[in-house]
Amino acid sequence: MTANTTDSGTTLKIPELLAPAGNMEKLITAVHYGADAVYLGGSNYSLRAGAGNFNNQDISKAVAYAHERKVKVYIALNIFAHNRDLKQFTEHLRSLRDTGADGLIVADPGILLLCKETVPDMPVHLSTQANVTNSHSVRFWASQGVRRINLARELSLREIRDIRQGTDTELEIFVHGALCISYSGRCMLSNYLTGRDANQGSCAHPCRYSYALVEEKRPGVYFPVEEDERGTYIFNSRDLCLLSRLPELVAVGVDAIKIEGRMKSMGYVGAAVRVYRAALDFIKERADQGTEVEQIVLPESFRKEINKVGTRGQTENFFNESPSADAMLYDTIRINQQYSPVGIVRASTPLLIEARNVLTTGDRIEYLGRDLQPITCTAVAMKTADGEPKERANPGDKIILTTSPALENPEINTVLRKKFARKNR
Repeated sequence: MTANTTDSGTTLKIPELLAPAGNMEKLITAVHYGADAVYLGGSNYSLRAGAGNFNNQDISKAVAYAHERKVKVYIALNIFAHNRDLKQFTEHLRSLRDTGADGLIVADPGILLLCKETVPDMPVHLSTQANVTNSHSVRFWASQGVRRINLARELSLREIRDIRQGTDTELEIFVHGALCISYSGRCMLSNYLTGRDANQGSCAHPCRYSYALVEEKRPGVYFPVEEDERGTYIFNSRDLCLLSRLPELVAVGVDAIKIEGRMKSMGYVGAAVRVYRAALDFIKERADQGTEVEQIVLPESFRKEINKVGTRGQTENFFNESPSADAMLYDTIRINQQYSPVGIVRASTPLLIEARNVLTTGDRIEYLGRDLQPITCTAVAMKTADGEPKERANPGDKIILTTSPALENPEINTVLRKKFARKNR
């Protein structure tokens, strides 16, 4: 294999970086940090009913914003539908077509059929919820008109390679974000415990709850199934992170890599997209210089940056082999994450930020520019737009910020980050 070919012998192609957009601000942040495409949900039919989501007018604005920056927009319609869910569905599809969106993400065969009948010119992508784990499933869905398939997250690199070698259908791989304890996300635990159906977009995430044992003749007496005194989180998986395996995925020839997180914060989306964009650019640069793709190793600086993102730790899941207990987070709902966004740049001259966490003068902060290495500086002075000095900014405050050293040409929509001291919960 040469530097500019994949292990299947095709010309090297850097996969599309697909980012979550739970609301307009997250979409703007994802675009700012280099996403090639974003995926979002409308008010109905999406598996993230609790995200900010978009009505049709909002989708039109989102598509226009993204297209102006040469970024694609895909609409998630990936619930498992009941008849009651489909009464207005064809009308909704026509409205989505009119927004100019670039594709639809589906899981339910009935929804796929309605998409092909109602808006046949719109590309359809298959959600990971459809559990595609073999080449014959890929062939089947492709025969039904599906353009791209997001493979199940239970696949190894070898299995992904085998599927790639057997099809020209576009393949998409989840590389970062939350994992479900249930197979590719199909789960009824939330429905049983809370009445909120995960397959209709309303998951209560009971896999993150702390559990105890109760003996039926001793009601109210809880026996911990524990690793420590806080109890145990018996379904709580660490988050997926395939950052260091990107060269192998590029070599295999996947068409898109996907970051989970429509319910995550703007800071999470920006930080994750920023690292994965830098990693893909690094791989391309090294390949163009003559390094064989599978021999490319991301520097440790990439790992240090991704470690500042997320609160459940990391696992490579099934990428090499079936995950062990090390892939689970049994003793707490989340780990101690010291880094959080403290503000977002709203204007550059003077530097105006909107605070997202408490910021005080004297704080050391990091400016998360396009380059992987953050720019570290100190907040030396703050004032309101009216010129009133402040020592402390609270979430939502808009302040004019002076830093030392001064930030050169700060870009609007860039995230500022701060290190916090936090305890596990």
